[in-house]
Amino acid sequence: MRKIIVIPARYASTRLPGKPLIDIQGKPMIQRVYEQAAGSAIEEVIVATDDVRIEDCLKTLNYNVCMTKADHPSGTDRLAEVADILALDAEDIIINVQGDEPLIPHTVIEQVAGLLEANPKASVATLSTPITDPDTLQNPNVVKVVSSDSGRALYFSRAPIAWHRDSNNHQDANKLDTFPYQRHIGIYAYRAGFLRAYANWAPCALEQTESLEQLRALYNDHIIQVAEACEQVPEGIDTAEDLAAIRNLLAE
Repeated sequence: MRKIIVIPARYASTRLPGKPLIDIQGKPMIQRVYEQAAGSAIEEVIVATDDVRIEDCLKTLNYNVCMTKADHPSGTDRLAEVADILALDAEDIIINVQGDEPLIPHTVIEQVAGLLEANPKASVATLSTPITDPDTLQNPNVVKVVSSDSGRALYFSRAPIAWHRDSNNHQDANKLDTFPYQRHIGIYAYRAGFLRAYANWAPCALEQTESLEQLRALYNDHIIQVAEACEQVPEGIDTAEDLAAIRNLLAE
């Protein structure tokens, strides 16, 4: 079984244009993500991009890069193209590492790959961490996940799930003590055959309503296996404030 880490990297970004090439303590962000991925036990690492500026940067560093189409509706569709370009077998595994997480631990990359390999009925594997504060629970930018006893994802949402029947309002903070809320971490392992099927499905109403593409897999009856991350995963970079925080952390 072949395992490959794929890092999608788009130049366009509403809040941080040119985000993959933004300097972070002397290195472009995409280089830092690549270095974290290359530190894992997964030997193959490749960046998937649609922009020649990112391609030129990676070639200068002698990193593996795959040019993809610019019109993919989602990152998962881009991965499906990579699976075809590399002529992967259906059971080969692609680990999707986000291109804006320069501090992602290599241990969680290895964990999510092992999770999919250990669950042959699953098409996708992903990770979560406990939610311990009410602001995070109520934040719609934080995706929550609920799973079955065997670790299969039941649903992903931007809303607090599960919802306590007796809650009086959205700020009912003490409910954190009575349910193990989980924050979804956006790292995935996919089977290549699943990615090819995914690219042929139309977006479903659940996916469009929540703006969460993983709901397309659940809607089409595919299993997403979830486990709690073995190590804390630092926040990625979505805003200028996030970028400043990462720069300060690395400077220290």
